[in-house]
Amino acid sequence: MDLHGFDLNLLVAFEALMAERSVTKAAKRIGRTQPAMSASLTRLRMLFGDELFVRGRDGLQPTPRAMDVAKPIARALRDIRQTLGVVEEFDPSTSTLSFNIAMQEHAAFKLMPGLLRCLRESAPAIKLHVAAYRARDEAITLLDSGEADIAVGVPTRSAPGRIFVQPLFEEAFVCVLRKGHPAAGRPLDLDAFLSLEHLLVSPEGDRFGHTDTVLAKEGLSRSLSVTISQMYPAPALVAASDLIATLMLGVVEGSGFRDKLKVLKPPIELAPCPYVMSWHRRNDAHPAQRWLRERLKQLPISAEESCCIQSEIVLT
Repeated sequence: MDLHGFDLNLLVAFEALMAERSVTKAAKRIGRTQPAMSASLTRLRMLFGDELFVRGRDGLQPTPRAMDVAKPIARALRDIRQTLGVVEEFDPSTSTLSFNIAMQEHAAFKLMPGLLRCLRESAPAIKLHVAAYRARDEAITLLDSGEADIAVGVPTRSAPGRIFVQPLFEEAFVCVLRKGHPAAGRPLDLDAFLSLEHLLVSPEGDRFGHTDTVLAKEGLSRSLSVTISQMYPAPALVAASDLIATLMLGVVEGSGFRDKLKVLKPPIELAPCPYVMSWHRRNDAHPAQRWLRERLKQLPISAEESCCIQSEIVLT
């Protein structure tokens, strides 16, 4: 290919289109008009001899050719920016950028109210698109493809070097029974725990949870009567049955069924569930991306909530 007279801005436009999957949003991302971005897409199609992006139900979808060149283009632009020492300015109070965040169910429940308050106060024109995901390793796919700028959920099983990870918060596990359950008035020892019928929450569809892993190390197992993939229906199901469930305390507190449940300390040692923020190396130095990550990192669990967590586990 003859690069004489080649317009490097076409690659910047391609990068924005890959990230936003929308001509309008891509134009806004890099400060161009929508017609100018459309013209850049036309030139890109001529340059590569391919449609590159075709309209789908959820916006523009990259063709196989676009997917082939996306990573090399991202690497080339990153190297050029580092070589030139480009420092992009970012003013959250005036920015109209849009961010794509992938969040697992409980992370969204826990963090989104505080994040929205933060944006309303300091970055009123910034837009968020929040998508759900369940399987923990799906975060890597979403970050690699550019569909997500940040992913928030339980840690992946093995994060590759290109994926950076920041711990955000942890959730303690508790056991819940309906108030009035025959076992609710007695201490929950291991024998009582194993004698009951259990409900398992498994977002990834496994029929073997964290509790089962711990029990298996002792040569023990429990009786699983019901397995569901969503967290927040679990307290309601327990409140209406004789099932016992081992859930994250934050899910119990946020379900609206706390007053119908007896919350007890598990009879086995269960490490708390960590939630982390992950992002791709290509986004690490971007000022706007850094700003958003700092906002998420600074969303604290209130002191009142921390006291509530301790008292629920120790005193109930």
